[in-house]
Amino acid sequence: MSISAPKMTIKRHMPWPLRAVFLAVVVGLGGALAMLAYDLGRNNFAGLNPDGMRDQVVELKEQVKKLSAEREQLSTSANAAESQLNIERSAQAQLAGQIKTLVTENNKLKEDLSFFESLLPTNVGVDGITIQRLKAEVVVPNQVRYQLLAIQGEKGRQFVGNLQLAVTVLQGGKSVIINFPEQNATDPARYKLAFKYYQRVEGVLTLPEGATIKAIQARVLERGQMRAQQSVNL
Repeated sequence: MSISAPKMTIKRHMPWPLRAVFLAVVVGLGGALAMLAYDLGRNNFAGLNPDGMRDQVVELKEQVKKLSAEREQLSTSANAAESQLNIERSAQAQLAGQIKTLVTENNKLKEDLSFFESLLPTNVGVDGITIQRLKAEVVVPNQVRYQLLAIQGEKGRQFVGNLQLAVTVLQGGKSVIINFPEQNATDPARYKLAFKYYQRVEGVLTLPEGATIKAIQARVLERGQMRAQQSVNL
């Protein structure tokens, strides 16, 4: 061998089964490291934690359930409040109608009272009692409806008396006067008068069949004495 000969390197020879095992360990270790890096990156950087996500889902479901219950409760309360409001509106409308009716009636009574007061000084009879507005109309051939107003001009005195009605009819070709109330009348209270200023009186008289009504006379009696009278023809 001369001095210029090339250098020689001595290598140890590794059996191929051992090399295969070594490669498998390296590959497995690399895969484990890769999975660990993935999980760490997902948990630490992306914030994706399956267990945490499950807990969040459960918590969100509970919140949704709670909010749904609150919404139902609020909806029920709103419906109840709306129903109560409708009831109050209906009651207010009824009260407004009643007030309007009362105002109309009150105005009418004021007008009547003013009219009656205007009649008192000049239309009161000698004894302080007068009959105003005597009206009569035939309802059916043997019935007549009447109405009148008895007025007292003497202020501060309570008048107590009776009303008597005399109906002139034509019966059997003869003129006959029928007095009300009759002697055996079952409703004498309807002919009682008791007032301080005035009293409205109205009713229906039933006459015998076949009688033709000609006239009606109203009389105001006090202790059997006639205080006022007025007649009207039919």
